[in-house]
Formats: sequence, structure tokens, C-alpha cells
Amino acid sequence: MKTFNFPYIALGLGLFLMLLLVKGSEIRPDGGVLLPLLTLLIISEFAFFMTAFAVYIGVKHMRVAGMKLAYTLTTLLCFLLSLRFAILGVELWPL
Repeated sequence: MKTFNFPYIALGLGLFLMLLLVKGSEIRPDGGVLLPLLTLLIISEFAFFMTAFAVYIGVKHMRVAGMKLAYTLTTLLCFLLSLRFAILGVELWPL
């Protein structure tokens, strides 16, 4: 696999993991959540690092090959997902 394709893969997987985090952290009528807290934190951390690495690869590739619209948007969306996963990870952590 060529590394410059990774942001596309990370975006698709990141969106799926975001859906999993949102649905898994919903509070049920009995007061619990669908997925255990540790699972939610691991998913959030993995997705953060994956999308942050995709941003690094995307920016590195754009500096070499130039900015193309689809690739730039994909890299930008990975950056936004990375920020959101970091915020969700902190919000999920019990104080």
C-alpha cells in the first residue's frame, strides 16, 4: 500500500469509530452505557492517533505533490476528527 492513500482509509475508519463512540456512550434507561468505559477510551485514543498520523502523512504528501482539492479536504477532515477524538477522550474520563 502506498502511504499517501492512508488519509482516505483513516477518514473512513475514523468516521466509523466516531459513530461507534457516539452510539456506545449513549446513556441507557437503566443509567449505564452501551459499551464499557475502558473500551470507549481505547477506541478514542486509537482513533486519535490514527487520524493524527493521517494528517501528518497528508501534509507531508501535499508539500511534495501539491495541494489537490480532494486530498486537502480529506486531510482537513482527518484533522478535525483528530481534535474531536481528543476532546471526547477527555470528556469520557471520569473525574
